[in-house]
Amino acid sequence: MPDLHEPDRPGRSRQFDDELLGLDPDDPEAQAFAAHLDRMQRQRPAFTVEGYLEGVRDFADSANRAEGGRWWAAVTVVVLLLLGVAWVVWESLLFMLGAFL
Repeated sequence: MPDLHEPDRPGRSRQFDDELLGLDPDDPEAQAFAAHLDRMQRQRPAFTVEGYLEGVRDFADSANRAEGGRWWAAVTVVVLLLLGVAWVVWESLLFMLGAFL
């Protein structure tokens, strides 16, 4: 993955040198937009465990930034996934106990 920050200016996105030329790098809104552009241009390994885990991390980060209805939608997705996992584990335990007893 390419380094998104220059060593002589730690914490500053290269987006201010490329895409956001002329904007104030100390402006919080410009920093947030630069962080968004950095996330959009990030290259991930495809079809690997690391790639999938990075996708989960991105989902968690976006859910933490979300507000209102989007936050509730993210919470609903997570709860439904956890309920599905719990159901599969329960059914697997019942199957294994039934097979051995």
